[in-house]
Amino acid sequence: MSATTTPNEMYNYKVVRQFAIMTIVWGIIGMAVGLYAAGELAWPALNFDNPYITFSLIRPVHTNLVIFGFGGCGLFATSYYVVQRTCHTRLFSDKLAAFTFWGWQLVLVGAMFSLPLGYTSSKEYAEMEWPLDLVILVVWVAYAVVFFGTIGRRRIRHIYVANWFYGGFILAIAILHIFNNLEIPYSWFHSYGVYAGVQDAMVQWWYGHNAVGFLLTAGFLGMMYYFIPKQANRPVYSYRLSVVHFWALIFTYIWAGPHHLMYTALPDWTQSLGMVFSLILLAPSWGGMINGIMTLSGAWYKLRTDPILKFLIVAVSFYGMSTFEGPMMAIKTVNGLTHYTDWVIGHVHSGALGWVAMITIGSMYYLIPRLFGREIHSLKLVEVHFWIATVGIVLYVASMWIAGLMEGLMWRAVNSDGTLTYSFIESVAAVHPFYIVRFLGGAFFLSGMLLMAYNLMRTIVGVQPVEAPVPAVA
Repeated sequence: MSATTTPNEMYNYKVVRQFAIMTIVWGIIGMAVGLYAAGELAWPALNFDNPYITFSLIRPVHTNLVIFGFGGCGLFATSYYVVQRTCHTRLFSDKLAAFTFWGWQLVLVGAMFSLPLGYTSSKEYAEMEWPLDLVILVVWVAYAVVFFGTIGRRRIRHIYVANWFYGGFILAIAILHIFNNLEIPYSWFHSYGVYAGVQDAMVQWWYGHNAVGFLLTAGFLGMMYYFIPKQANRPVYSYRLSVVHFWALIFTYIWAGPHHLMYTALPDWTQSLGMVFSLILLAPSWGGMINGIMTLSGAWYKLRTDPILKFLIVAVSFYGMSTFEGPMMAIKTVNGLTHYTDWVIGHVHSGALGWVAMITIGSMYYLIPRLFGREIHSLKLVEVHFWIATVGIVLYVASMWIAGLMEGLMWRAVNSDGTLTYSFIESVAAVHPFYIVRFLGGAFFLSGMLLMAYNLMRTIVGVQPVEAPVPAVA
């Protein structure tokens, strides 16, 4: 830092570094728990008759740590970095930014220890009990103040499109979290939800699907619109398309939740509405995918030599595949075959591993070396990581697709007299080999994360973190 530069003229990289490092840490922990849970499905004796490590209790630990730990920390890190760089200003409040980091870690540690003890609201992706819900709310309000406050003090008139996606995800998740977690506490660790019956299911999947739609899609599209152009050193293929993508996605996604409740007590018109909006989602989703991939137009050769770009582009490809598969599964006739089967698990993980994890990994490979002012230790290891992760995803997703199709067909098969051809336990036995393949796929992916941690550790150990000055604006 020069003698004429004040701290306020420097970007706040400290909180970005903290969140970026914890992205890797929580990713490894969350995926390790998920791998163990997958092992329990293949070999049930792995629970050792210990109630605290049974599948039903460690599975929400896996989902919360991966979604909110790995994914959430990645979103905090990249949004804080992107909003500063694109607005040419320091974060609105260093103290509030630091509070969001430590508050978020408190939430994640609380989830890691409370969920195996059975302290859960039993809501998908919202299992944490009311004390942690309140901490999340306070942290999220501070996050919104920091993010939108930074935009408010920007020194660039234009608001770059990545910030629209980050801002949309922040506002939507706040609303979803508040209304889905309305509950009446009756002790420090238990509560009653204010909704009941089908209303509870409707609100839960309005939240559940839009946690996917806004946290796991809109937020990570913010990453896509910043890090792909930066890594490729190319402008976004169509800036106009990116703006259309934002508004079409934001309006449409919020209505798609009822497709999780096909053939239930939910009114038929609501199920149909969810199906229709899910199909409409194809247009903005594929528009965004095309925009991300075509950013490489004229620079496709870079994919041969740049493994970080491979992560980013393959992630967008999986985004396109997942956002095609999801609307197809929302069609009632298709849903009748896929609902409650492992096909759904394959779909979720083609999005979670293929899209969310790959775009986050690519973004971290871009970001962390720059935060420490050093070239990455080994691009060759990044290349190896890419192929290990890709093989892991293919094994995981393909095994679950096949298992799910098999389950759906076996459950629907009937004899000439109308009786079921197969018992349920026969379908369980039939898919067991695919559970082992799923475990192997998860093991590949986790191995890649460990390789990433080693590579980045070798990159940053013994190196002083760098600070970057805010550029002067005339």
